[in-house]
Amino acid sequence: MFETSFEQSLICFLQTGNYAVTLSPAVPIERATLCSIERGLVRRIMQSLSVAIVAYNEADNIARTLASVAWANEINLVDSGSTDKTVEIAKSYGARIFVERWKGYGPGVNSALDKCTSEWILNLDADEWLSPELAQEIQALLSGQPSYNAYWVPRLNQVFGRWMRHGGLYPDCKLRLFRRGCARLQEDTEPHATPKTREKTGRLKNHMLHRQYPSVEYYIEHMQRYSSASIPLVLRKGRTSASIFAFVANTVVNPALTFIKNYFFRGGFLDGREGLIFHLNHSAYVNWKFAKAWEAHRTALSDQDAMQHVADRKEVNS
Repeated sequence: MFETSFEQSLICFLQTGNYAVTLSPAVPIERATLCSIERGLVRRIMQSLSVAIVAYNEADNIARTLASVAWANEINLVDSGSTDKTVEIAKSYGARIFVERWKGYGPGVNSALDKCTSEWILNLDADEWLSPELAQEIQALLSGQPSYNAYWVPRLNQVFGRWMRHGGLYPDCKLRLFRRGCARLQEDTEPHATPKTREKTGRLKNHMLHRQYPSVEYYIEHMQRYSSASIPLVLRKGRTSASIFAFVANTVVNPALTFIKNYFFRGGFLDGREGLIFHLNHSAYVNWKFAKAWEAHRTALSDQDAMQHVADRKEVNS
């Protein structure tokens, strides 16, 4: 108790200028600013924290993300070949950069998790950042004895310039903070899935922020990619839409019910025109996902039939 009060007093005392101080054996005597003193104190009393991020062409977002976690002990960014200034910006924040070919969302995030060396890991997407309140909550949590080994974090999403608080988009909790080795993603998971854990979990009070879809064009482009990336997972679950009943259920009924549930029963209409546009297009995404999986399954069956036909003809000729 005394040590914490002393450190708070020290910070208040130093707000009027620069002073030469000794923070701890790990922090040398130097001409320190208030910012560097606060950072040094946080790192000394807090359990260590690594940040794990995957990125591709996120120059418009990455600085905001990294600035919100600049107090962490370590930042690991796995980049899949960005052609903009993502890597350059990340290096300016002291991030450790690992350039790897894109292997899918699950493998990419797991690769970033594997590179973390701290006791705790905070997993963020490149377009997510911590609110000041959440940063303080995490620092306070790791400065004590956390009751759980993994924590869900509420997420507030910005869609088409509007912060969405209805329609199933809030609190949109994600498992983002956990002890190293306690959580991991499935390798064939859908894009932007959350890590899984067998540990008992807690939930943080303050939310992180997510610049999810800045424009309709951006949203549609992403949904095209995400629906294609979801094909292996849909097929693995056996949802091939092979029968006419399953086809209609997956491509027509499921999207319609998704819209009705989110827009009407979950209050998506309270998010204005942005909410209407989002939920209509999200229903279209559900259709694309199942339609593409059906098409992939049909193509695979056609290829198998063609190969079998060739094999049968060879057997007859022999």
